[in-house]
Amino acid sequence: MPPRAKEKEPAAPPARPLIAVNTDFIAPKNGVPFAKLNVGYIDAILTAGGLPVVLPPLRKDNLADVDALLDQCAGIVLTGGADMDPRRNGQPLTAVVNPMPGRREDSDRYLLAKIFERKIPVLGIGVGMQQLNVFAGGTLYMHLPADNPKALPHFDQTGAPHRHMVLIEENTRLDDIYGTQELRVNSTHHQAINQMGKRMRVAAKAPDGVIEAIESTDPNWFCVGVQWHPEADTASALDVQIFECFVQAAVRNSDVALAAA
Repeated sequence: MPPRAKEKEPAAPPARPLIAVNTDFIAPKNGVPFAKLNVGYIDAILTAGGLPVVLPPLRKDNLADVDALLDQCAGIVLTGGADMDPRRNGQPLTAVVNPMPGRREDSDRYLLAKIFERKIPVLGIGVGMQQLNVFAGGTLYMHLPADNPKALPHFDQTGAPHRHMVLIEENTRLDDIYGTQELRVNSTHHQAINQMGKRMRVAAKAPDGVIEAIESTDPNWFCVGVQWHPEADTASALDVQIFECFVQAAVRNSDVALAAA
């Protein structure tokens, strides 16, 4: 009998692109400091085809060590959290502001510098969107509706889920992603964008005019920020699409970079 031909081994599934995710820094008065990341970000990236890589808030003298890891990542998700410290942006610290720990803000600012320098595909969520705008030279309202009397409630003071409509601007990347001009989103923020950063544009607004999403004007750079939380249990079913489009854009960007190398 002729020897049996070897059966072909099944092809290995394509490697998932690495997606970096920054984490929060929690420093309790009585206890050990720790990094924190809501699992919703992890699951959303996995569902969209990526593999999340956790970026902990490093000490100042170790920040440059993250560069080698960023070299391997196709994109970055900037997560939500507490407020940016307004004193770093020339505004006073008031009782309504809940600033994030300095260690996280130092780490995030380093990441933002690398994101803008390298044009790394990025999805900013919550305060992550605000960070993108401020790094681009924009400003924030410190508290709604005190700083913007036209604003309707954008969070529930009891902590209960709060939702409202957003109106997506035509001919934007967000318009392509969602394919609709109206979207119902979750809302938990008390700050909002005031002045837009350079080379950024509005992608969506709430009916009261509060800016709910922004994006870069560079058509070759996926740089999108949303004020709502597409990773949360309260997100719309359509919100899956923003993670999918982000991961796909990150893969395309990596392919272009490899071809140019």
